[in-house]
Amino acid sequence: MARGTSSYHRELATSKRESVLAAATELFLEDGYDRTSLARIAERAGVSKATLFKQFPTKAALFEATVLAAGGTAVPQPVDVPLADFTAGLVALGRAYAELVTRPEMTALMRTVIAESPRFPELRERTFDFGTLPVLAALGRYLRDAHAAGVAEIDDPDTASAQFLGMIASSVFWPRLVHGTWSITDEEQEQVVEAAARTIAARYGAS
Repeated sequence: MARGTSSYHRELATSKRESVLAAATELFLEDGYDRTSLARIAERAGVSKATLFKQFPTKAALFEATVLAAGGTAVPQPVDVPLADFTAGLVALGRAYAELVTRPEMTALMRTVIAESPRFPELRERTFDFGTLPVLAALGRYLRDAHAAGVAEIDDPDTASAQFLGMIASSVFWPRLVHGTWSITDEEQEQVVEAAARTIAARYGAS
């Protein structure tokens, strides 16, 4: 009986958290950070303020959670590629990253961070742990595994990851963030990912 009750409460807590994050995302994007209150989020989510405050004691903490949730979808299956083909693995991971940063809600939330943080110190002081996002965590594991398997020579996976993702983001994310009407075709995006993968493979691939 206790196990069933415990499982029920866990499922209920998960459901409430998902409702809160969905409501928060909607309101932050509709009204901005300043005009969105925790009370309004609780009302739209259909939970009590006590329940919301228990999970998210501050608005900044909830906003951070909405950003991370927007990028929290599991990594697609094609990312699971043989280590022996280092370039192919990078291409698969690069595609997953490009898909993540071009999601409309991700772009909109990051635009809100940039626009609102100068007026709200609590946003500037939050540490957005993007390394927990599945795509980025998978890239880190892949680079470390490639080094361990001898198919790449990567002493600093964090630097290699930043270089790889930076090449992709500079073409598929930052222009979209700055210019709302900017667009890139699927073919052009694929070319960006493949070029970045080849560059990293040429730099770090084992000879």
